This record gives sequence, C-alpha cells and structure tokens, in this order.
Amino acid sequence: QVQLVESGGGLVQPGGSLRLSCVASGFTFSSYTMSWYRQAPGKEREFVAFIVGNGGSTNYADSVKGRFTISRDNSKSTVDLQMNSLRAEDTAVYYCKVVILKYGRFSTYWGQGTQVTVSS
Repeated sequence: QVQLVESGGGLVQPGGSLRLSCVASGFTFSSYTMSWYRQAPGKEREFVAFIVGNGGSTNYADSVKGRFTISRDNSKSTVDLQMNSLRAEDTAVYYCKVVILKYGRFSTYWGQGTQVTVSS
C-alpha cells in the first residue's frame, strides 16, 4: 500500500536551516507530483511546495519563495524540502502528500508529519 514517511524535523534557531525528507513506497513514484504541506497550531493545513514527477517543474507558496527548495530523487523515491532562513512563523508540522489515480478514482495520501520548531 501507499506509504509516505517524513523525517528531518527538529528545533532550529531563526535564520537557520533544516532539510526534510519523505520516503515513498507502494506506487510508481516517478509518475506523480509530490507536495509538502504544513499545519501550525490552531491553523488549517496549508500548501508549501510541489514538484512534478520528472522534477521539471516546481511551485511554492509565496510565504516560502526564495527560502525553501523542493527536490526529488526518483531512483530513491524520495522528495526533500530544503528550508533556509527559517522564521518563527515556519513552525509547524510538515507533511508529505501525493494524490494517486487508481481504478478511475483519485485518492490522497499523507505522511505522519514531522515537527519543525523555529525558536531561539
């Protein structure tokens, strides 16, 4: 079955960097767009970035443009999120997401999330 496992979260000071990773299994990884979302306490889950299957196109939320970079390694079925110049407002649980078309129906899958805390 589809599995997404995130790692790499932690506590970092403002201005610091973290690299999140999501390992995927159970589907043809290179065929699907992969996304990162985040959810801060008391807020709705929000889009952060996506990357298409061949890695040729990416998109970012305005709040992270120029600071975050999404990348993927289709040989390892991983999608990473490099986060630089972190701010307190980046504090959230970060989730990996994929939407898969199977038997004519779209299904959304999420990882369990990884906590990122930006604080001095």
